[in-house]
Amino acid sequence: MILYEYPFNERLRTYLRLEQLFRRLSELVTRESPVDHHFALATIFETMEVAARADLKSDLLRDLDRQKNMFEGLRDNPAIAQDMLDNIIAQLDQCYSALHAQNGKTGQPLTEIDWLMAIRSRISIPGGTSSFDLPAYHRWQNKPAHERQADLQQWTQCLKPLSDALGLLLGLLRQTGSPQKVAASNGQFQQALPAGKAYQLLRLRIHADSGLIPEISANRLMVSVRLVRPNENGSLQSTTENAAFELTLCA
Repeated sequence: MILYEYPFNERLRTYLRLEQLFRRLSELVTRESPVDHHFALATIFETMEVAARADLKSDLLRDLDRQKNMFEGLRDNPAIAQDMLDNIIAQLDQCYSALHAQNGKTGQPLTEIDWLMAIRSRISIPGGTSSFDLPAYHRWQNKPAHERQADLQQWTQCLKPLSDALGLLLGLLRQTGSPQKVAASNGQFQQALPAGKAYQLLRLRIHADSGLIPEISANRLMVSVRLVRPNENGSLQSTTENAAFELTLCA
């Protein structure tokens, strides 16, 4: 099954973009090739760019606080395991404190390292990090892998409060939905959404061997899915096939 996710608002769109960058960064740092570590640095700079949005930190702190208040309201509920509830609230408190204590924008300590900022200024230029442009960077790329990994892990520490907060919030959000089996008729699926329900995330799973790709659009009133299939040239074409998939709406 292939999972596709669709955010209902710009705030969730930013959260998912950052989560994708953190996942990529986590994988690249563990590898040993200088090329992988080059792209790890590029991913750090991309993360700083996305995280520079002025209201990101306040949105995250507000969401963490909202979640904590919601879970606090479940205390003494006999249907809720109190030890698990205490654990979630403690995680929310920890993420809130770490993020709130961070001064300035995410990654700001890295902007004070001139050597890194020199790489950042040239990494988007095709071939801009050649050895004759950045000899110090070329020297770093020829260090032993474990030394480069240690540097990368040190540089990513200032991103950890953001990564932890995003991971927790998105994990909790994804648990709010219940999967349902649905079917597209003639390549199309539509579902009206109940009034007064503020959905934030749509998750769709479809069998990989179907070869179909879902094009998703959604708003507070309606979810629409159009199934397309790539032709031999890779161009996407509408299909009139009937196909089943799994749909989850998270609020």
